[in-house]
Amino acid sequence: MKLLIKQALVVDPQSAFNGKKVDILIQNGIISKIGTVNDSSVDQTITSPGLCISPGWVDSFAHFADPGFEQKETLQTGALAAAAGGYTDVLIIPNTNPVIHNKAGVEYILHKSQHLPATIHPIGAITKNNEGKELAEMYDMSANGAIAFSDGLKCVQSSGLLIKALQYVKAVDAVVIQLPDDHHINPSGLVNEGITSTQLGLPGKPSIGEELVIARDIALCAYAESKLHLTGLSTATSIDLLRNSKKAGNNVSCSVTPYHLYFCDEDLVNYDTNLKVNPPLRTTNDRKQLQQALADGVIDCIASHHLPHESDSKKVEFENAQYGMIGLETAYAVTNSCVKGLTPERTVELLAINPRKIFGLPIPTIQENEKIRFTLFDPTISWTPTEVNTKSQSKNSPFLGLKLTGKVVGTLHPNAITLNT
Repeated sequence: MKLLIKQALVVDPQSAFNGKKVDILIQNGIISKIGTVNDSSVDQTITSPGLCISPGWVDSFAHFADPGFEQKETLQTGALAAAAGGYTDVLIIPNTNPVIHNKAGVEYILHKSQHLPATIHPIGAITKNNEGKELAEMYDMSANGAIAFSDGLKCVQSSGLLIKALQYVKAVDAVVIQLPDDHHINPSGLVNEGITSTQLGLPGKPSIGEELVIARDIALCAYAESKLHLTGLSTATSIDLLRNSKKAGNNVSCSVTPYHLYFCDEDLVNYDTNLKVNPPLRTTNDRKQLQQALADGVIDCIASHHLPHESDSKKVEFENAQYGMIGLETAYAVTNSCVKGLTPERTVELLAINPRKIFGLPIPTIQENEKIRFTLFDPTISWTPTEVNTKSQSKNSPFLGLKLTGKVVGTLHPNAITLNT
């Protein structure tokens, strides 16, 4: 296929064309020319008013539910959703059945996903069966393609186990990912503890359950001199803890979800089960502080926390609904819509450059003779996500029907070129 991209702003700090508007000709999956291109023989031409091109985006925390829960998502539908959302690479969590906790689990993911339109990187479980009792086969998983380790939706509660994991990943130059949540502090909490939880008559989940784990994990990481990534941060105090950790020189990075930037607990007034998430939506001040930290550079990445559920898991009473929402296809648009002054350069740091550095993935450069692994996006386009256009197998999103600004134009991956209409 011969593809011509017209007048795209290059957003790539490694490229000699960074900050310039250029034409880019792609032939057979390789950039053949950059500059001014006039070629009438191309198969397709891509134009857009505010078109940008960057290294391919990476999502560091998504659930593809395969194997074991294919009624929610499969590797194929998850990859289609990722490509539609601008992601060339996705790290998937191990909360499957069976759990990705050994060599066989990693090999299953890599073999089944090798021809998909986005590269899928398995995250190996820290503990066997995600039970938090004994370490999984981390060395074997790393040797066979796991690029990070986490119990995914289940935060490791044992300090002893976590410090062993942090020490272990040093030998394989990997990263431990934690979703900070102390399971012993009001485990029945459903929404953020505060005025809104009282008004709704729902049990509250206090923010200290998140903040205690963050403080502990930062201390353990410093002791082990290892690498830790904390995901799903949702409170102002959590941000302060990360800010101080970075000042101290600890190798701790962090990510936030688009929905914690967009919504707050006051949006739960209608008991929308698509807004039942963990960590829960916090206060308006927490949301404001997250947005500010994103602009200030304290936050390293955006993580979709893509968590698909069939309708039967969501169309129930709030108390009985499953946690989570899909998010790969709307992550960029949601973030761009709610964070004021978000530049294309900062967007690319959050979605491409930083996650690639943190998890040791190569950073593709926009230059001639480079194989494609790029994302096309336009910050100026407004659009409305719909269920019909959603590629994910599940449709549990509160953003369907909402007007958003910032759209992914396409994803250029070695296996496939995905263009959004």
